[in-house]
Parts: sequence; structure tokens; C-alpha cells
Amino acid sequence: MVALGAVLGTAPTGCGMDGAATGSGAADVGAHAPQRTALPVPPSPSPSVEAPPAPAPSKPPVLAPGPAGLTPVFERAPTTADKVVALTFDADMTADEGPRAEAGEHFDNPGLIALLRRLKVPSTVFMTGRWAEQYPEQARSIGTDPLFEVANHSYSHYAFASPCYGLPTVAEDDMRADVERASAAFRRAGVRNTVPYFRFPGGCHDDASRRALAPAKVTAVQWDVVSGDAFATDADAVAEQVLAGVEPGSLVVMHCTRSAAPVTDEAVRRVVPELRERGYRFVKVSDLMRTRPS
Repeated sequence: MVALGAVLGTAPTGCGMDGAATGSGAADVGAHAPQRTALPVPPSPSPSVEAPPAPAPSKPPVLAPGPAGLTPVFERAPTTADKVVALTFDADMTADEGPRAEAGEHFDNPGLIALLRRLKVPSTVFMTGRWAEQYPEQARSIGTDPLFEVANHSYSHYAFASPCYGLPTVAEDDMRADVERASAAFRRAGVRNTVPYFRFPGGCHDDASRRALAPAKVTAVQWDVVSGDAFATDADAVAEQVLAGVEPGSLVVMHCTRSAAPVTDEAVRRVVPELRERGYRFVKVSDLMRTRPS
């Protein structure tokens, strides 16, 4: 608030007179006129300056429902001349692996996340709800870092279609609840940077599972480049497979778990600089989905 100060001044020397002589004796009259104190005049209030409203954050894009209202599936950007690529990482942990984690098995990979931060690689992490419960501090750290966005990979990491790599199967009537349970686990862990995307465990899906998830209004995200990092022991082989498969608009699937993908960080350490040298720019899935065809 601006304080009102009294302004002291001198009364005018005469009606319409500003001190300049206007006739004989005028200056003398002004010189001998009694001094009067002017009434305090409050200063004009400063105009209120409001900061322009911040632009509303843009919502992550989603695809329109598929035929008969099925959950839409996104695999890669349309053919584009823009050399962009999205690296995605599945933070896998099935609902029954808690005892193994308590016994010392590592389903996390903090070294990989630290590497992505050091290399400044925007990424999308597909996280299971069980993983977020097991590693809430890491989930919160990833989910509050603007470098990353977190997408849903189910709660249980059980299969939504069978057969699927030997995974137990979620009943069709329970599929939507499994996805919503994962979202609840993210909220409890403090994950904020979430996007309305879902990755089927193992990538296994059919019309029944896509129909079951339609009310959840998510876009299923697959990939066009398989890194081959799951259970791999040769980082160079993983890197070569990624480098050979990437094209403008590609979406790469990798993993964020030391237990099942122990060489991923080593492969990423080679993939990122080589793709940048080729002119590629790394983006999140939400940005890849905004890419327009050339």
C-alpha cells in the first residue's frame, strides 16, 4: 500500500498569476502576499499491474478410440523427417515378487535413472503399481522430475491376454481395476507427472482386453524397436539392436530393473551419444505423439 504524504507548497500569488509580471505593481503584490499552507493532496494511486495469467499446461495427447470403441494403440510417430526418438523404460515388478525383493533382489535401477539425468534424456517410465509400493521414494523422485513422465504398466504385471511369456493372467472383469489400483499406488507415493498411457504387460493384448480398458480412457503404448535388454548380459548387443532399429519417430522399449535387465544402463551409455551424433533428439512419448507427418 502506498502511504499518503502531506505535500507542503506555496499558494498562488494571485488569481491567474504564476509569478510573472502582468502589470504595474503585480510583482510587488505577490511579494507581500501572506503565505498559506496548501491542503494535503493525496497522490494518485498507482495503477494495479497484474501479471498475465500463466498459460494452462497442455494436456498430454491421446488417440481417439479404435473401432467399436476399443482402447487405441500407439506404436510410433507417423513417418516424419524430424529425427526424434522416444526411449521408454518399464519399471517391472509383479504382484508376487515382494518376498524376492525383501530377500535382496533388485527390481529397481537407480543407476539408470541417474544416467538419464546426467545425459539429459527425456524419457517415459512405464511403472507398475507394485513397483511404486516397493520403491516409493524412487517413484516419487522419478514422478516429480520434469525430465520424466510416468505411465501405467498395471498394478500386478500379470498378463492381459494369454499366453504371455508365462505370466499369470488377469481376469477380464478385473483389468480396469488393476489399472486403477496402479494409479492409486502412484498417488500414494507422490508421483505427479503422470500421463494417460498404458502399456500392457509383455505387450500382450487382444480385443477383449482393449474393450475392458476402454472406460479407463487410456491410450495403449507399444513400440517399434525392441531393445532386447530383458535378461541380456551383452550391453553391446543391446546397443547394436537399438541403433540398427531406430528411425525418425521410433519408440524404443527398454527396462528399469537390475534383476531382469542388468546391462540396460551400459547400453544406454552407448546409444544416447551415437544417436545424438546422427542428429536425433530424445523426446517423451507425449511429445512423440504430437509429431506430425512430414
